[in-house]
Amino acid sequence: MDARETSSKRILVIKLGALGDVIQALGPMNAIRKNHSNDHITLMTTKAFGELLNTANVSDDIIIDKRPKSLDLIGWLGLRRTLRNGEFDRVYDLQTSSRSNRYAQLFWPGPYPEWSGIVSGCSHPHSNPDRDDMHTIERQTEQLLATGISAVPSPDLAPFVRDVSHLKLPPSYCMIAPGGAQHRQDKRWQTLRYREVVQRLDQSPTSPVLCGGPEELKLCTQIAQGCQNVRNLAGQTSLVDLVNVAKGAQFALGNDNGPMHIAATANTKSFVLYSHASDPALCAQRGQDVTIIRRESLDDLSVDDVMASISKAGGS
Repeated sequence: MDARETSSKRILVIKLGALGDVIQALGPMNAIRKNHSNDHITLMTTKAFGELLNTANVSDDIIIDKRPKSLDLIGWLGLRRTLRNGEFDRVYDLQTSSRSNRYAQLFWPGPYPEWSGIVSGCSHPHSNPDRDDMHTIERQTEQLLATGISAVPSPDLAPFVRDVSHLKLPPSYCMIAPGGAQHRQDKRWQTLRYREVVQRLDQSPTSPVLCGGPEELKLCTQIAQGCQNVRNLAGQTSLVDLVNVAKGAQFALGNDNGPMHIAATANTKSFVLYSHASDPALCAQRGQDVTIIRRESLDDLSVDDVMASISKAGGS
């Protein structure tokens, strides 16, 4: 079956996370939507991204994956029932992880849908042996090519444009995203150095706006200490809100994290801090104006280095 056939089919797209990967998968999702315009598309994702992807208009309905743990037999049986009852003709696995590979096995004993991904024996494998050395966007573009989808657009944030006047943003502001995965502290710049950057920006015409999830409220509160004009939005924004905060910012500064993927995709001038813990060749934020500031260890990155990069690029 070619992706452009016009007979009605049932399609499943799998994209579970994380935030940056979800943002970069918006282009492939839109390509699948366009190439299956006469088909019914179901998107499987996790609770954290349900609202965002529902707003993206890339599917007809959404399944929230509860991600059953290894010994959760009831959870696995429920997930198997959901997948088999979907009667899917084709699955686009944009997660391509050990977990999503396992989901393919839940269709046993059949019938099995066509499968785009890396699971053994699938109908449309992404068989490039160098796929793990490709940037996420190029890797998924090549994966879809094997299914007959040859045109993959850049991620589109237009569906997320909303009025965010309730956030009471300053007239001119920059977005600061100091967080990231709790278990990846080597990807985070020091709290004290973020605080010094924010203190300097606090006296400039471009007020700093701190962004992050509820788990980063304490971090952002520590960074905001002693400042008068800073706006701390940690834990107060949905992901749709965050898109609009990013779009309105004069520039964005942060670690290699999801909010910085949003800022870059919004074509906001972005300064992203990288250590040895992640490789921008594989996962860098993509946009019209992205500056990667990299050190082997972020402990070696000074406040002056960051401020000089921002000043040189006309960010402040």
